[in-house]
Amino acid sequence: MESQRDAREGLVASLDSTPQAVPDLPETTGTPAKQIPPAAVARLTLYLRALNSLLAEGVERVSSESLAEASGVSSATLRKDLSHVGSYGTRGVGYEVQYLSRHIAAALGLTHDWKVAIVGAGNLGKALARYGGFESRGFDVVAIFDADQMVVGNEVGWLRVSDVADMETVLHRTGANMVVLALPAAVAQDVCDRVVAAGVHSILSFAPVMLQVPEGVNLRKVDMATELQILAYHAQRAQAPEQTA
Repeated sequence: MESQRDAREGLVASLDSTPQAVPDLPETTGTPAKQIPPAAVARLTLYLRALNSLLAEGVERVSSESLAEASGVSSATLRKDLSHVGSYGTRGVGYEVQYLSRHIAAALGLTHDWKVAIVGAGNLGKALARYGGFESRGFDVVAIFDADQMVVGNEVGWLRVSDVADMETVLHRTGANMVVLALPAAVAQDVCDRVVAAGVHSILSFAPVMLQVPEGVNLRKVDMATELQILAYHAQRAQAPEQTA
């Protein structure tokens, strides 16, 4: 989607130049009234990123066509996805950027306080802990753990690496409600079980292994090797016409 980074040029060409008043949002817990399909959830994050970029540029309104182009989807797909959080566009005027951004953020649960702990202070864990983009998206990294006593106590960004033996205590003290596992496969399941037992039910795993979690625990797995294999498949298909020509 990064190839769309220039697509925002001219976004306001078809918009009303005079902003209209928008009512304040009602109080909301950020929980949608109905389940949003997983594919739509993924696309909502793209719309939110585009909207936040527009806000940073001072853009107040955007048409569905322009927002769809900036997000790399069709206008029909965008309108269908936004129907899950309510339609706030006006024909001939477009969407009020700040209003729509806040509604999508609420639907995604980003109006909550999300405190993230990272288990594993290797290269990946340290890179994640130092990433400045989390805070701007509503995620506060509050702790990082490792089992290597040569690493425990070292500073990573503004955090000090804690001993994974003390993980439960630190999770409770910091109020962490999300955990990222940047661990080898051999220890990932054991640590995952401890995280769940400590009461954290939202886990993102980079470990190269399938983890088992109880019902009610949200586990997302990021497998870079699998993603590269899928990318290789599509690259091969794209080259096939050239090879047979």
